[in-house]
Amino acid sequence: LRCSSGVGGGLVQAGGSLRLSCQASGRAFGSYYMGWFRQTPGKEREFVAAISWSGGSSYFADSVRGRFTISRNNAKNTVSLQMNNLKPQDTAVYYCAAALKATRRSDGIDYWGKGTQVTVSS
Repeated sequence: LRCSSGVGGGLVQAGGSLRLSCQASGRAFGSYYMGWFRQTPGKEREFVAAISWSGGSSYFADSVRGRFTISRNNAKNTVSLQMNNLKPQDTAVYYCAAALKATRRSDGIDYWGKGTQVTVSS
């Protein structure tokens, strides 16, 4: 499985919205949990959200729950992260991620996409 870099990042004012999307290639897309992590300079990559193989279950970090939603389209091999009510502390490089097993740990990820910058101004 290969994950492209996420698209849809950019600069937005606090309270605004962005939608990140990631395109994966490979026939096994439906076998992977898909998710998003983020990283700021000097800090470890942290879990943001994940979605199960079928899309029936989703998981969120406490810091984004209620503001972010995650979805996937197994027919198109895509996963998206809708980010609403963005805050300056959401500023980070966001990474698409794929894992065969559910995990919130970056060391449990099997494949990473290239990051996309999200900047939220106050």
